Amino acid sequence: MIDKELGNRVSTAGYNYSDIIRNWANLFICGGDCAEDVQVHLRGTLEKIPGNKLSSADTLLRGNKELAVENTQVVSSSGKTYRFNINEKMNNLNMKSLLQTGQLVKGMSYDLDFDNQIIRHNKYDASVTYKKNTGYFPGVASIGENIIYVENRDGNANVKMGQAETLQRVGKSLSEHDIYIYRSRMDAGSYTKDIIDAASQISELFYIRANKCHSLTERINQIDDWQKVEINFKEYQVASLDFTQFFQERGYRLVVMRELREDGKLDLFDGKYIYRCILTNDWENTEEDIILYYNDRGSSEDIFDVMNNDFGWKHLPCSDIHHNTVYLIITAMIKNFYNYIVKKVSEVFTDIPSTSRLKRFIFRFINVCGQWIYRSRQWILKLYTDRPYEKVFC
Repeated sequence: MIDKELGNRVSTAGYNYSDIIRNWANLFICGGDCAEDVQVHLRGTLEKIPGNKLSSADTLLRGNKELAVENTQVVSSSGKTYRFNINEKMNNLNMKSLLQTGQLVKGMSYDLDFDNQIIRHNKYDASVTYKKNTGYFPGVASIGENIIYVENRDGNANVKMGQAETLQRVGKSLSEHDIYIYRSRMDAGSYTKDIIDAASQISELFYIRANKCHSLTERINQIDDWQKVEINFKEYQVASLDFTQFFQERGYRLVVMRELREDGKLDLFDGKYIYRCILTNDWENTEEDIILYYNDRGSSEDIFDVMNNDFGWKHLPCSDIHHNTVYLIITAMIKNFYNYIVKKVSEVFTDIPSTSRLKRFIFRFINVCGQWIYRSRQWILKLYTDRPYEKVFC
């Protein structure tokens, strides 16, 4: 499937794109975190695998460059130009790989999370982010634990700029593969008219963290029917307002939650409370249900921690944003493959839960003594262990 989607490399190359992606996958599954580990630490083991065409680190990086596309220039309202890298072919391959493994099923509806993540690095094309470090600021869409879309951009690009168009491309990709979105969640960086409009187009229901303004604060201060709820053993007060600031004809709902300040101090505008708001078009669920659902997006943000520490996002291999975009999508694919593999393993190995991080998986599953034996005109992997490996692959 990989070679069909990406095409063939030149006949003199010696390695197909499937070989390159397989080598990247072997690298991370064996505990490596940069291309050089293939030659320095893992070559003696990986080259023994029958049928595995082990490439050099240079070949891995060359494959990234071949699959790259040119940057798109996006101009802000102030006239400043930023680079976006939109690699539709690689994102399409990632989506098809999720369908082939059954992690996504055509015709089904899912919940979507979208967020932007700062990837810190000191490459020559890095720019200063809002956190005062240097790097990129890609937008990432995910369904559950699986990344479905990655779009890279300059680190100094405003989080709201171009996000509506990014969401439209996400929606287009999902629609082309017959995947539907029931609910979508986004943080306050998505709280603008055009992004809200895009979110309402790609999903039936949306939940976006809302920023307060003067007029909204006045309306909140007029609420007199607060309801008490307990969320995670802590008491809050909740209420709902009709929201017509952006779309008067649609009548969206603003769910407001407040809690007493723990320090006892008074704020000039909010008094003794801390307020948080969620904008949604969901009028059926209670305020508590909506807040609990939105708070679950914290688990989706764990994806960035996994990608940074397990699958190489904090060790970008190239010096150009369009080359590194390919790397981000390839490693996202590998992470999705890992999710598929560890789920199958967890059904047999009770000490390896489906939520296991890569380090645990390596120590408890990959690190085992074994030998490849050629017998009856076929290669057989003999593992010297009494653990039930054979049940995973039967």
